[in-house]
Amino acid sequence: MGAEDAAPCRHAGVPPEEVIERIAALIKGLEAEEGLLSRHGLSAEEFREGLPMAIQKVRGSMSAGNSQRRQFMLSVLAHLKSTGLVSAVGEPRYGEDTVYRLAVPGLSKDVAVIQKGCPDGAHSSSRWAAPDWAGETYLWWLCDAMAAHPGEHVQRGVNRLFKRFQDSNPDELAGVIFHNDLCGGPRRVCPKMDHAVKIGDQMVPPPCVYVMPQRDSLKEEWNWNGDQQRRFPAVLLQSFGIGENQAALYTGSIGYRLSGNRCKANVISRYGLGRTTSHRS
Repeated sequence: MGAEDAAPCRHAGVPPEEVIERIAALIKGLEAEEGLLSRHGLSAEEFREGLPMAIQKVRGSMSAGNSQRRQFMLSVLAHLKSTGLVSAVGEPRYGEDTVYRLAVPGLSKDVAVIQKGCPDGAHSSSRWAAPDWAGETYLWWLCDAMAAHPGEHVQRGVNRLFKRFQDSNPDELAGVIFHNDLCGGPRRVCPKMDHAVKIGDQMVPPPCVYVMPQRDSLKEEWNWNGDQQRRFPAVLLQSFGIGENQAALYTGSIGYRLSGNRCKANVISRYGLGRTTSHRS
């Protein structure tokens, strides 16, 4: 099984590698098209020097901005609060952090949800801190990248997280969540749409939730078979109509194992009775 099996969903119409290579060759070859460049007021030298910055600008305009991610998060958390499963939502001090503070009836300490982008990057998987007030802390990956399937993004994030997990005094992470406004749409078809709820103008399926292991320095295997329990996943899934007694069927897990000098990761995704995908690296 490939890394894409770390999540149950797939992107529709992801361009094959050979198509991407042709597009890259076309862009590079434009430098030799002097007539075309001239009609756009460019010299070959100007095109060559400006190309890297132009690519960055295009990438930025095509990617979802932080405000769009923030609005999606606020909408989902507002829905969660409207169900009564969360009694209060504390919003981040934007510019300082992206941490939401959730008060959950029945839990003695609040839950921290840290808004992040795609898990591949160091900022989204390595640069975070669990607040002192949190009983459980989650990274919420809002990833709009289409070049790889969701499971591949999750797997890369899981590998990055192991470095934090190995720290001598690590912040404990209760789990990770992969979910954004692409989920359930035609470009990222979700197999959990039978539990989708209407949030704003969109039918939103339940998120992919993965429970992280609890650190124990005396062990060399952590949550390998997905036995670790956390409280918040069931709360979140209940807001999508999944009963507490069914939540385990929709809650994935992340496990680590040391084998010599190598770390192996086991990512299990669950999306209903008898519906499981997994990837071991």
